[in-house]
Amino acid sequence: QVQLVESGGGLVQAGGSLRLSCAASGFTFGSYAMGWHRQAPGKERELVAVISSIGITRYADSVKGRFTISRDNAKNTVSLQMSSLKPEDAAVYYCAAGASIFSTKYNYWGQGTQVTVSS
Repeated sequence: QVQLVESGGGLVQAGGSLRLSCAASGFTFGSYAMGWHRQAPGKERELVAVISSIGITRYADSVKGRFTISRDNAKNTVSLQMSSLKPEDAAVYYCAAGASIFSTKYNYWGQGTQVTVSS
């Protein structure tokens, strides 16, 4: 079965850093773009960053310059390095697999990991 399992969430102070990881299995990881999304209470889910199968990246304006998405196709993992964290970054973060970096529909989703940023 398809599995996307996020890890690395937790509590961090504003200005701090956190690295999220996602381990994928059950599908052809190397053929999918991988995206990180987040959803804060009372807000819509938003795409934070996406990386193509060959490493091309796109970021939401709100995180550009602070977050870095990366992937290791040999290990079927995708990561999100988050730096200079702000309280508004607090959310449940989800990794997902889609057809391309331009996809609006993602085929597979993880369970999410909570990121809390204290001020």
